[in-house]
Amino acid sequence: MARPRAPLPSGADVVVVGGGVVGASAAFHLAEAGAEVVLLERDQLAGGSTSKAAGGLRAQFSDALNIQIAKRSLEACKAFGERPGWEIDFEEIGYLFVLTTEAEVEAFGRSVALQNELGVPSRIVGPEEALELCPLLTGQDILAASYCPTDAHATPEAVVQGYAFGAREHGAHLAVATPVEGIDVVDGTITGVRTPHGNVTTGTVICAAGAWSRACGALAGVHLDVTPLRRQVLFTAPLPDLPAKLPLTIDFASGFYFHREGRGLLMGMGDPDELPGFSTERTDDWIPALLEVAERRVPAIVSAPIQGGWAGLYDMSPDHNAMIGEAEDVSRFLYATGFSGHGFLQGPATGEILRDLVLGREPFVDVAPLSAKRFERGELAPELHIV
Repeated sequence: MARPRAPLPSGADVVVVGGGVVGASAAFHLAEAGAEVVLLERDQLAGGSTSKAAGGLRAQFSDALNIQIAKRSLEACKAFGERPGWEIDFEEIGYLFVLTTEAEVEAFGRSVALQNELGVPSRIVGPEEALELCPLLTGQDILAASYCPTDAHATPEAVVQGYAFGAREHGAHLAVATPVEGIDVVDGTITGVRTPHGNVTTGTVICAAGAWSRACGALAGVHLDVTPLRRQVLFTAPLPDLPAKLPLTIDFASGFYFHREGRGLLMGMGDPDELPGFSTERTDDWIPALLEVAERRVPAIVSAPIQGGWAGLYDMSPDHNAMIGEAEDVSRFLYATGFSGHGFLQGPATGEILRDLVLGREPFVDVAPLSAKRFERGELAPELHIV
């Protein structure tokens, strides 16, 4: 017999829309700080993009804000067993960006210098060391690589469940299978949220709806320039003599990446012909291009049978960088979306930032450059190291 649904609270200090890593992190951090929180998820917790994430956690970015947010998230994930108290399979496997042009080496050299200034122990390594760090690699065209040993991997669904556990422990109400049907705004001020299972009176809404953020914002009259884009990954069968530890390795020119997954490998690569949309159906038309890169970069993969895979959605912004902030025209509608592929790795710190914005505290970084209004003002904040 199904467990009866707990009734929604009639009111809350904050309603969080979206039960992925960003929403769950926000709910945990706010509830821990004493706020009354209701989280609304249209499907199941981690049922959207988070469950389809590859699980990488890195601080190797070109933008200072992204470096700081990612570094803070890595620290949070490393201490996740103590706070909120959950096993997420955190492991410092390192990230290795393989570079094959002088322009890439120069760009990553500048990024590494910035990362080092901000406390990230990344470095540029030569081709011989790159091949030592990842023995599966091949290629006479490798000029260098960018490597950071403290970049890591964790299980995305476990991170969400851990934050959900912590949020509930602090009194938050998390409702799954509860889509938001309306956000009530009176004279420019949010007054409540409507769902099929009841309404919640509130003065504050956080949009953490990922690829569905444009529709969520529209309910409150807020424009969020987020476009859904399908990305797919594949799993290989077990590979003989697979090294016990491999860095998450990225051929930067093509976007092809792989990391160890059990006794096999997970691999993926963006499809330049992919059109925006909400489809998460797996297709095969992108696989030949991936295998062409794999054959010259990691030949061992090509001989391994494909055992499965999945498709998920990136929440793309126009400059491939997140939107984090509070709406200027509607009080109080906050948002954290448009991560363009790095929402999982920035989710822990983003929840902390949202908590501080809601409570009127000063966040550990100034996220004003990530305002959704920057696109109207032509103030783009492009992130160069997108995979």
